[in-house]
Amino acid sequence: MLTGGRLACPDGVLDGGWLSVSGGLIADLGTGNPPEGDHVDLRGALVVPGFVDLHCHGGGGSSFSTTDPGEAAKAVAAHRRHGTTTMLASLVSDPFAVLSNQLAALSDLVADGELAGVHLEGPFIAQTRCGAHDPDALREPDSSAVDALLDAGRGTVRMVTLAPELTGGIKAVRQLAESGVVAAIGHTDGTEEQIRPAIDAGATVATHLFNGMRPLHHREPGPIGVLLDDERVTVELICDLVHVHPTVVRLAARHAGPDRTVLVTDAMSATDAADGTYTLGRLAVDVRDGVATLAGNGALAGSTLTMDAAFRNLVHGAGLSISDAVRATASRPAELLGIAEQAGHLRRGSRADLVLLDDNLCPMGVLRRGEWVTPSDH
Repeated sequence: MLTGGRLACPDGVLDGGWLSVSGGLIADLGTGNPPEGDHVDLRGALVVPGFVDLHCHGGGGSSFSTTDPGEAAKAVAAHRRHGTTTMLASLVSDPFAVLSNQLAALSDLVADGELAGVHLEGPFIAQTRCGAHDPDALREPDSSAVDALLDAGRGTVRMVTLAPELTGGIKAVRQLAESGVVAAIGHTDGTEEQIRPAIDAGATVATHLFNGMRPLHHREPGPIGVLLDDERVTVELICDLVHVHPTVVRLAARHAGPDRTVLVTDAMSATDAADGTYTLGRLAVDVRDGVATLAGNGALAGSTLTMDAAFRNLVHGAGLSISDAVRATASRPAELLGIAEQAGHLRRGSRADLVLLDDNLCPMGVLRRGEWVTPSDH
């Protein structure tokens, strides 16, 4: 029984709250005098749902672009210590044979519940906006290629990022949506006229809005203007305050609103690890002062962000509310994955995935399915 906390519930933050856990689930919660039983006094800690990260490439010195399940498990563990209790493993563009082997290596972690699935960020993206993706691995999204990757994933692929202006792009969006896979628009040089049909075809997510796409212009809104303004689209924001300025984070999050804003890390293997030289897919990445850039041209190459830091940055850096931060880091991404009944909320019957935060919004303890990942100091 956790008592004396501030519970970040769907209807707001409840002071003086208590929460009981049984069988890995939230058995009950409320305010006032708790039921009889053993108590852990949280002394006013903020209790938020475990974070849900839709876009993460690795951490703890390990990458998801691997054929070694043990390496992928290390990346999961690194982010779990920072409160991410549910996540997709994101793979960068690679040849099909390589991606197929990586999907096979991740499938057991998905089956075991360590991962919620896989996000393919490419290879169906624009050469001109490929960022830290190997341009030699890119290709157009014909239907047989989409089927081949979905088949290789054996049901683990939950999201695919593509550039809809590519030949076959709109058809691929429809194919993904009809297969129950989230179609995300990103790494695109498309115009407004090329992006809107993709949304009509079923695209519902903007992959790291602003980054890896044609810039917003007042006479040609491009993908940013369309994706941000269309109420059918949820926008990802990399809230490290490096990829996107705090003012722009605030503008985007306020315009999209809490029902359409999701924070992601886009973290690579250097997350929760030392500065140095790493790889993202097959490309070399230099990490200095926690900022990851491609060796040679200095382009941003993912991040070293964790979701607890993204939560803090949204509140302290961009000035949004605790409730907005909970929605963006847990509730909304859980809804996109179709698991809102199990994760992303503090309510009876949900998984006991919890993060205890101090007054500075730093983690004091993490529970996943009722078990301590990192112990509380209470």
